[in-house]
Amino acid sequence: MAPVLRVDALSCRRGMRRVVEGLSFALAGGETLLLSGRNGSGKTTLLRALALFVPAESGTITWRDRPVSEDPDGWRRDVAWLGHLDGLKGDLAAGENIAAAIHLQCGVAPSRAAIVEALERFGMAAAVDRPVRSLSAGQRRRVALARVALAGAPVWLLDEPLNALDSAAQAELTAALTHHAEAGGLAIVATHTPLDLPNARRLELAAP
Repeated sequence: MAPVLRVDALSCRRGMRRVVEGLSFALAGGETLLLSGRNGSGKTTLLRALALFVPAESGTITWRDRPVSEDPDGWRRDVAWLGHLDGLKGDLAAGENIAAAIHLQCGVAPSRAAIVEALERFGMAAAVDRPVRSLSAGQRRRVALARVALAGAPVWLLDEPLNALDSAAQAELTAALTHHAEAGGLAIVATHTPLDLPNARRLELAAP
């Protein structure tokens, strides 16, 4: 299949230090790229640059044959992000967090039924009306993953998504990534924990 995402000669800095230099890769729909590497090798910086949270020093990101710099808002709508922080507001219920986040990204809030179904995939349907501050770290991570899965974005950028997850939740994430790939989506995942996924490629970053 022809690549839909291309990264060409990308270089990124964290502070005064260059942590990614001249990186290139291409992904077709249905592929998952697993990023590995020692702490400080640039995994988080790379993901943040791909999400346009920080500017790359040089290089090009091309999505569907168009540089994302030409339509950054369109690219952001096509990306679902999960970083080290869950991106949830403690005073809002799990369902309210998901509805608000997807409304901000897509302009339309999902139905309650769709939210409950997404939470159910991660074993969290019973928490739809519970304030996030009352949830454990692993439960909050599951809610954040349900938000990613429900957003409908073709590109998932996940930074250590297995943090705080028990073995059951890790299996749920593996199933969600597999379903996303089977539907033609692609994902870039930074992880220290091996994931058994179809059509997964691995890229190890070396600290400069």
